[in-house]
Amino acid sequence: MTDNTQLIGQALFIVNRHAKTAPDPSYLYKLKKATMEQLLMERKAEKVGLHFSNNPKHSRQHSVMLVKVGNYFFHMPPTKEDMKGLKHLGKLDNNYRNPIPNLSLSKAKKILTEYLKWTERPAKIKRNRNSPPLTSSYLHPASISPFYHKRKK
Repeated sequence: MTDNTQLIGQALFIVNRHAKTAPDPSYLYKLKKATMEQLLMERKAEKVGLHFSNNPKHSRQHSVMLVKVGNYFFHMPPTKEDMKGLKHLGKLDNNYRNPIPNLSLSKAKKILTEYLKWTERPAKIKRNRNSPPLTSSYLHPASISPFYHKRKK
């Protein structure tokens, strides 16, 4: 294992953790998936086995593949070949936690995009400085509660 692989594992941990709570996690999950596939292809990551998912789809149990990158473990969807060839490890061990790295999300994304040699950036909504803030009259406090109305004199 190289220091580079360990750093990529730390960056993956940060990206994965932020993706779970992000309002639009699609870019972060795309970054994680591409990095994991690249690491597996270069044999810098190791497929460990299969776990039962903690979040069954449509009330049906399914399995996720456990992958080791440096000292970090991640789950990703298995292929049909993985389902046939990997050992099933049973239920997820909730006592194990990945080590928490000291890395910002922006630094983690930079590490992974440089590793993947990506140049694309997620598009940001640009607003004019003079334009009014994006608000909705539907969410005006007076429309939500009668306590926001002015008192009659």
